[in-house]
Amino acid sequence: MNAAREKVRVAHALKTLPEIATAFATGALSYSKVRALTRVVGARDEDELLSFALKTTTARVEERCRELRCGSVDSLDAVQRAFANRSLRVSRNANRGTMTITIELPIETGELVEKALDKARDDSIPSAEFVDESWSARQADALVSMASTYLSGNTGRTHNTADDYLVTIHVDQSALANGEGRSSLPIESVKRLCCDGHAVIIGEGEHGEPLNIGRKTRTVPTAIKRALMARDKCCAFPGCHHKRFVDAHHIQHWSAGGETSLENLMLLCSQHHKLVHEGGFAIERDYQNRWFFKRPDGRAVPACGYRTQDMTDDDVGDVSKLFNNPPAGGLLTDMKSFVSEPSPPAYWH
Repeated sequence: MNAAREKVRVAHALKTLPEIATAFATGALSYSKVRALTRVVGARDEDELLSFALKTTTARVEERCRELRCGSVDSLDAVQRAFANRSLRVSRNANRGTMTITIELPIETGELVEKALDKARDDSIPSAEFVDESWSARQADALVSMASTYLSGNTGRTHNTADDYLVTIHVDQSALANGEGRSSLPIESVKRLCCDGHAVIIGEGEHGEPLNIGRKTRTVPTAIKRALMARDKCCAFPGCHHKRFVDAHHIQHWSAGGETSLENLMLLCSQHHKLVHEGGFAIERDYQNRWFFKRPDGRAVPACGYRTQDMTDDDVGDVSKLFNNPPAGGLLTDMKSFVSEPSPPAYWH
């Protein structure tokens, strides 16, 4: 059914794309290329994309079209689906004496976990060149090492530098500024990661060659972060009192000209930070020039937060239904009702 729907979608799209339709009819373009082009050509120049597709491979065409989709605000739907489908499953095989752990995460979160595993692996093995185990076995050992370190409370700094474990994200400056360009991740996810984090800016030419490399900087300086903590004290989302795992959020993102100043910053916990960037929530000023939060359906979030009995309305939009608007301080915790997961394991003592 999915393949059938996709072919019908492509057929309808070709009715308004004469150049691509002609190239497809003459055999100059394969169906795989046409399928990728019709997903983005409506908002892009048809001739430019067609010229690119005629002289490159299908894989590169699909990659370019995916980057164009991620570089626009339309990528929010994919972000929300990926976040809603995050899951972890545990299965035990008593006969083999093994346990299988399967985890599905949004790609930017998965990259973070992979880098953490790499770091744990290298910290525990002084000479990796002389280790006989396979890569997958060493990664499994790294996961066990991370869990053991966490449970023992031994989370001190290690001798390795974070520069060895940077996550590289390719994104056009125009995509950050106005949502028009290419990005290797959905653009709102990139903005959230850049709000308050270490970044090394590498300028590239048209063909990807590095032109200049900036020094490693922290978007929000330590002095401003301290003043922000003293002012907000906790997450600024109404009703949320989380003081740990909070980020400095740019109300107007710095890529769009927003200043890194106290007036343009507020503290948000990691859950509400994701809601503001990728969950459809917005921050605006009221008639008294005070900041307030708006839900994806346009309703203002009460200044006192939400109660459980407030969650009975059914006339909200699709995005609100996805996140279910649970009580403040527990936003996103009701996501389990939208994700098919097995019941938690039963432990017998």
